[in-house]
Amino acid sequence: MPTSPGRLSPPSAITVESPARLHLGFIDPNASLGRAFGSVGLAIDAHSTCLTVRQAPAAMHHGRIDGAASVAQRERIERHLAALQAAFGAGPALDIELHDTPRAHTGLGSGTQLALALGTAFARVRGLDASSADIARVLSRGLRSGIGIHGFDHGGLIVDGGRAAGTLLPPLIARQDFPEAWRVLLIDDTSREGLHGDDEKRGLASLAPFPAHLAAHLSHLVLMRILPAVAERDFAPFADALCDLQQTIGEYFAPVQGGVFASPAVARAIEAVAAEQKAGIGQTSWGPVGFAFVESAQDAERALAAARRAAPGASLNYTIAAARNRGATWRAAAPGQRGADAA
Repeated sequence: MPTSPGRLSPPSAITVESPARLHLGFIDPNASLGRAFGSVGLAIDAHSTCLTVRQAPAAMHHGRIDGAASVAQRERIERHLAALQAAFGAGPALDIELHDTPRAHTGLGSGTQLALALGTAFARVRGLDASSADIARVLSRGLRSGIGIHGFDHGGLIVDGGRAAGTLLPPLIARQDFPEAWRVLLIDDTSREGLHGDDEKRGLASLAPFPAHLAAHLSHLVLMRILPAVAERDFAPFADALCDLQQTIGEYFAPVQGGVFASPAVARAIEAVAAEQKAGIGQTSWGPVGFAFVESAQDAERALAAARRAAPGASLNYTIAAARNRGATWRAAAPGQRGADAA
């Protein structure tokens, strides 16, 4: 990160909108083949994070935070602002308005997207030339997976290269546009949260070493099956390879999360979809959100009906999404307004 960031011409208010992401699986969770983790993920067009940062009135010594979904989210924003000011220098007070954020700790990458959206808006309002990688380092994001950061910058299907000694951010090693016609049914069990914080650290530490032959298998799935299938718009091999990857990594994490899926209700619904049609099924990160990729919008409606039949009365929320083949967007916002339409 530069010690004297370049100056840009700053607007007084910025609105940033960033995509949620699905974490489709780790490749080598504990570096059995040399690099730790390595991730496959996809930016999606649902459950986005959107916020506005604007300069507070000159008479105000402290900015406001409006629209936080919880006390915990508000406190996280306050910590992020303190870290950004410590790294880039104090300045005029800022008002923060949250418009949309996903439910936290569901596997959609909400923490990273909030951090990057806030940091990007902060930098642009202050006229600082700070990259997503700079902001991620300041706010301690990307410590295991780089999918959220690269998805913020680029969108689409992302593969990162994991971590080695001295790695600051898992490098982007593949990025592809995802077929626009394909759809993904997302199922969230609103009665649960995925592992996070200290529980996540303890869970990872408790797992047995990941076998090298399975890391090799997952590497082959990603390089020679998933990426070629997406490049050729060939749904069936993509779905089969994704199911294989998810089953392999899900069985590894099962002792910590209680099964291949964190939510039994989500598992019933997702497995019902796969029983009726070709689908790539799994769970994003620690869940509880599960997913079923299908080949078309019509197939997605069939999948939704099958999932609802399989888990009646459960506390499940359903979303049909498509890939998002572009990263975050920002626009100047007029004072007191959410933002202008110009990008």
